[in-house]
Amino acid sequence: MLRGLDISDMLIIDRLELSFQPGLNVLTGETGAGKSILLDSLGFVLGWRGRADLVRQGAAQGEVTAWFDLPDDHPAHALLEEAGLPGGDELILRRINTSEGRKTAWVNDRRCSGDVLRQLSDTLVELHGQHDDRGLLNPRGHRLILDSFAGLEAAITKCRAAWSAKGKAAKALAAAEAAMAAIRDEEEFLRHAVAELDALSPEPGEEALLDVRRRSMQNAEKIRSDVIRAHEILGQQGAEAALGDALRWLDGAAEQAEGALEAPMASLSRALVELDEAMDGIVAAIDGLSFDPTELEDTEERLFAIRALARKHDVLPDDLAGFAGTLRDKLTALDAGDADLATLRQQCEAAEARYASAAAGLTEARRRAAKKLDKAVSAELAPLKMERAVFETQISGDTPGPEGVDAVAFTVATNPGAPSGPLNKIASGGELSRFLLALKVCLTKGQTGLTMIFDEIDRGVGGATADAVGRRLAALASDGQVLVVTHSPQVAALGAHHWRVEKRVSGGMTTSTVTPLPTPDRIDEIARMLSGDTITEEARGAARALLAG
Repeated sequence: MLRGLDISDMLIIDRLELSFQPGLNVLTGETGAGKSILLDSLGFVLGWRGRADLVRQGAAQGEVTAWFDLPDDHPAHALLEEAGLPGGDELILRRINTSEGRKTAWVNDRRCSGDVLRQLSDTLVELHGQHDDRGLLNPRGHRLILDSFAGLEAAITKCRAAWSAKGKAAKALAAAEAAMAAIRDEEEFLRHAVAELDALSPEPGEEALLDVRRRSMQNAEKIRSDVIRAHEILGQQGAEAALGDALRWLDGAAEQAEGALEAPMASLSRALVELDEAMDGIVAAIDGLSFDPTELEDTEERLFAIRALARKHDVLPDDLAGFAGTLRDKLTALDAGDADLATLRQQCEAAEARYASAAAGLTEARRRAAKKLDKAVSAELAPLKMERAVFETQISGDTPGPEGVDAVAFTVATNPGAPSGPLNKIASGGELSRFLLALKVCLTKGQTGLTMIFDEIDRGVGGATADAVGRRLAALASDGQVLVVTHSPQVAALGAHHWRVEKRVSGGMTTSTVTPLPTPDRIDEIARMLSGDTITEEARGAARALLAG
């Protein structure tokens, strides 16, 4: 609920601070006094897109602050939390516009964007009037209005879920079909490549082992003959025999050498032991250098085959086994693809059927609600002196979407037999105002805490019709808050709170002021609205009668 509005240096407003109350708040004044400026200023702080030249001439910047009461269950709380803005039971909006056109906004003293203001404004204020392109006159919002009237939130949630599931199923099927088509294009290659890889059956690390074995065998051919020759020189016909003979000769002479040969003989004995160990190692090496010549051929053939296959598929030799597994998986998917596609098609058809059922349920519920809404609006039109008018909610097919397959449009015919048409094109100014009011009365039944603004919604009507308009506005305000800019004395007299908007010229500067009116001043203001500039006692008497109800 709007509790106050503080305006500084906006158009012809120098400084205004207004406090609003629950119930019906009326603003009256001469044409051009500045009533629309109040709405422009309120729209500015709410983030609505409007006129750009709002700053008062000569001022560096204009500023508007609005504050609202927020009950615990108000939807604005969720928006504040989502935007990371401070909450509470009071919401303070402040926005500045510099003379250069730069705009800055705050919510509860925290900077925010104009988009956040606009989202909050949708939960705080409703504006209705002859140029109301934000609400009832916007055909794009008619389906939402009907759904709200019918209480279809649960059905719409179900339809959205079905639409999402349908989209996911269709996406999964399309992806599977595309993948299957791509695999089929390479099926011949896959089968040949897998057969070739399976025939070779390379293992990770095998290429390195084969390369080492190949180089080892190649080196063995070169060194084996030298190793054998060394074995022969060191063997029994060579160094070993010579050392043995030398040791025997020294042993024979040792007794006469009086110990001089003991050390040399010990060294020779050790040398024979070391020589024996060396011979064992050489024999082992000769055995290790022995290989079947065909083994080298086989090793080279497999090594070259692995490397050639790796180059062919542009992978590392160690990755051939994993690459073969990938190709096998594709073939497996291809072989099982038809069954998988059939399952996905069944899932897609089932999702489409669930969506069609949910959408059809919404269509039926909307048609029932449309009849109820048409009947309710017709009942409201009679007291507004439009009993011959026809209001009809038309439901037609629309492009399927998350909220069903229906397009909703409010149409009217102002006289029996006359063609019906869109609400904002058929009705005249006064008729349009009454249609909007009747529709709004029907849509707000059972709702509380609303702040609605009606901008000259009573234009073009007078007498008993104006009185009926005022009574409908008062009824709307009984459970919430309504602000009405009006030129109708009948409407003004039904207000619970009354402000007069005046334009004054002082020191060559024009400013607009807003003054709350106590009962005596209300009498004069309503009398002025009845009789013009010259207020007569008869006009005052009529004003008193209107205020008395």
